[in-house]
Amino acid sequence: MSTASLNRRRAIKFSAASMAAATAFGRSGLAVGQERVAVDRAVRVVHPRGRVPLSFIIDDSTCLVNMGHFCMPQFAHAWPARDTYKQDWQEWPREIPDAFVREFGEWCSEQGVKGKYSIVPYPACVGWLDRILPGWSRKQLDDSLALVRDLMLPNWDIHPEMITHTRVIDLKTGRPLPQANAATMENSYPQTDISVDHLAAYLAYALRILKNCGLPCEGVTTPGGFGNAVKDKLPIAAHQAVRDVYGTELPHYFKYVRSGDQPVVPSLEYTTPAKRIEDLTMNVPAGTGDWFGSWEGSKTPEADRYCNKDATAGRMVELIERGEPAVMLCHWPGMYCNGTKEGFHAFQNVVTSLASRFADQTLWMKVSEIGRYWAVKETAQIEPLADNTIEVRSKLACQDFTLEVAADRLSNEPSIVHQGESLRLRQVASKRDLQTNSVAIDEGKLLICVDLNAGVSTIHV
Repeated sequence: MSTASLNRRRAIKFSAASMAAATAFGRSGLAVGQERVAVDRAVRVVHPRGRVPLSFIIDDSTCLVNMGHFCMPQFAHAWPARDTYKQDWQEWPREIPDAFVREFGEWCSEQGVKGKYSIVPYPACVGWLDRILPGWSRKQLDDSLALVRDLMLPNWDIHPEMITHTRVIDLKTGRPLPQANAATMENSYPQTDISVDHLAAYLAYALRILKNCGLPCEGVTTPGGFGNAVKDKLPIAAHQAVRDVYGTELPHYFKYVRSGDQPVVPSLEYTTPAKRIEDLTMNVPAGTGDWFGSWEGSKTPEADRYCNKDATAGRMVELIERGEPAVMLCHWPGMYCNGTKEGFHAFQNVVTSLASRFADQTLWMKVSEIGRYWAVKETAQIEPLADNTIEVRSKLACQDFTLEVAADRLSNEPSIVHQGESLRLRQVASKRDLQTNSVAIDEGKLLICVDLNAGVSTIHV
């Protein structure tokens, strides 16, 4: 996407209002053989498969480069008064090896863990991932990118975390701006108002590098305070950049962390007042701080702040019990912890502790999957029709789309029909057994889980 093409777009003030979906209706009956069973015909969209979404957001990750080692001196130059930047970074390893990426990725795959994994395109100005990374051979770089494509992609969204995560780049020259200070670091850029076009061009520059590397992206991550001065323009710029570079149907971005009683649910943010699906960007927040090894990998992990050993306390437990997406945050150097792997081991304990209590109540999802589910939940039109049918109209497809209806019996052959094609929905014993394209009766509720296609679908129950 060129700057010129972006300039042809019209910047329209962002509106974050959500589109309300009509999901409540009157009373009627559900046909069951020759009987009619009185039921409350309200149809409610619940969590996918009736489970609370889990996700793991990893920031400051990239290929080979230890961002803690290389970012520290640049941050210290820009913010010389901050004590956190006075650590002995020269003693830290310059590399987070692919052997650790493989160990981490394989373990997460075995546990079903999903989330978002950043790939900084020009990490700390060390080198370009689509060209050369000085200090490593071309084969080492190619192997590292292949590892991300083969191992991480199935379960992780890939995001650029801007271009360098340190210095702001002049898009005309590809070089850092001459002065290195707070105003020219991506973590605090921009400090004055800039146009949507310029912001989108900056995001697109980063996305294009990852596209050259063969990495697909449906969203972006902002480093630190990037975009704080133009928060109303960021969803528009993210939408334009991701769509222009990748043609993504539903762009999303990660920037915000919700704490305390703040709702940890995705926000629907539209780029035009028309609020069409085509104008939609999903803002998917995290619900925790980083309590593993911190962004530089030098801190002692505090795993109990996420979840204690018996999963009775911690922020993740709190979010699950609230019924909100439990989205955990960390930084990649804080997983490796400069070779000790203390952060990774603490993370493993959190995952296994959560599973020991909540395995049947939670579902690991990518950030994009959570964003898409909320988009469909808020925009789909759902209406019970005559007898035992429910009509769903959605402009977006969605996996594991789950509805709840008050009922204690089923018709003989529950099914979903889309464009004349009928698929039978198998009945499972209980909510815990619910899978894609199945139904279950659970405590007087009928749960219907389907892979929803875009368009009109009719569910017969």
